Amino acid sequence: MPNLLAQGAEPVVPALSAGPALAIAAASIAVLLVLIMALKMQPLIALLLVSLGSALALQVPVGEVMDTLLGGLGETLAEVALLVALGAMLGRMLEISGGAAVLARALVRRFGERRAPFALGVAGMLFGFPIFLDAGVIIFLPIVFSVARRLGGSVLRYGLPVAGGFAVMHVFLPPHPGPVAAAGLLGADIGLLVLLGLVVAVPTWLIAGYGFGRWAGERIYLPVPEMSVTAEGEQDEDDPAGGPSAFTVIAMLLLPLLLILLNTGLSTLAEAGVVDDSAQWVQIATLIGESPVALVISVLVACVLLGLRRGMRAAEIEHQLTDCLGPIAAVILVTGAGGMFGAVLEAGGVGQALAGALNALGIPLILAAFVIAMVMRVAQGSATVALTTAAGFIAPAVHAAQGLSPADVCLIVLAIAAGATVLSHVNDSGFWLIGRLLGMDVPTTLRTWTVLETLIGLIGFAITWGLSLVL
Repeated sequence: MPNLLAQGAEPVVPALSAGPALAIAAASIAVLLVLIMALKMQPLIALLLVSLGSALALQVPVGEVMDTLLGGLGETLAEVALLVALGAMLGRMLEISGGAAVLARALVRRFGERRAPFALGVAGMLFGFPIFLDAGVIIFLPIVFSVARRLGGSVLRYGLPVAGGFAVMHVFLPPHPGPVAAAGLLGADIGLLVLLGLVVAVPTWLIAGYGFGRWAGERIYLPVPEMSVTAEGEQDEDDPAGGPSAFTVIAMLLLPLLLILLNTGLSTLAEAGVVDDSAQWVQIATLIGESPVALVISVLVACVLLGLRRGMRAAEIEHQLTDCLGPIAAVILVTGAGGMFGAVLEAGGVGQALAGALNALGIPLILAAFVIAMVMRVAQGSATVALTTAAGFIAPAVHAAQGLSPADVCLIVLAIAAGATVLSHVNDSGFWLIGRLLGMDVPTTLRTWTVLETLIGLIGFAITWGLSLVL
């Protein structure tokens, strides 16, 4: 693989030079941490104040500040609000019907109590192939909480392997938008990318997701969050009729995943020319497979199979679904505010300034891809945005480089994916989502989720770079 960045890369002209931009970004993050961790300010208010101050310090035009703030907030909420709310409803139906406890018992019987975290994490990886991290974690939370209540110990022992499973699939494997977009920009072969992505993702999860998750769970005790426990959801552990069958529960979990996979599968076939994307049946099937549509269909089916057919009244179901939105509203708003902060840093040119400085250093192409993606990730928060932005930045260098094989191009995509994973922190909406859903405060989230994401990125890149030396 060529060692240096090709000269074909377009120069980036940020709003500020790299030094001031980095200093302002670092100061903004430090102030945010002080407000939340030391002064105990409500995170939504702290994020709004710091985002406003950062926008002004980064010389975002005053007339565009509110548009930038609201744009970042709205874009993030558009991505997560329906998914989180509908996922919470599906999770509540699984919980109050006893379905989560049924599947938890089935998993424990099949794999044994000692391997329950491993079983849950593997399930997270399998289900993480077609579904995004946020929706997948939401769907799996009732099962994680039920296993934690049944077997005891920290909820992190079970939650981190699951979150790690979804995380590695989200960044390394198509059909997720980040790797798909990067593959398109760099001209990578999707089939080969899936194969190499699995080679990277599986050992990365074993070490970072499962290994670190078990280690952290043994050292940091975190109880099952109170918001997940409802009197209606508790079932007699010795009563075999205490919930729906394990088959029904698995079917309910698979339904949204299969519908979403229908969307991604048809989209892939349409891009390959196998099916006509203008055909009405393709458009209807693709619409049904959109994540919000797939989840609302699954919620309706769950209301029938897990509610009405088991004797619950419609009014009771409506009350339960409405009641579960109270705690989730705080999660959604704080997650949106994290996206707002990331949008401000992006609009201020932080990522572009740092990436431009790195481009002048003349480092190996695959390492440059990793570092640029890491810079984008730290600067603006979103792994998907970091992936696509870094791919767009380095694409001219990849296209201009001589002697790159199809495997080399795929490995550059995976290096970008690894860089886009590290150091999830306060400007990442996923940081707030995972932290709030698992009931963690900011310091605990930094010690667990941030470390887990960083390990995924570093280990994933180490494997990727090793593959580049032998392929």
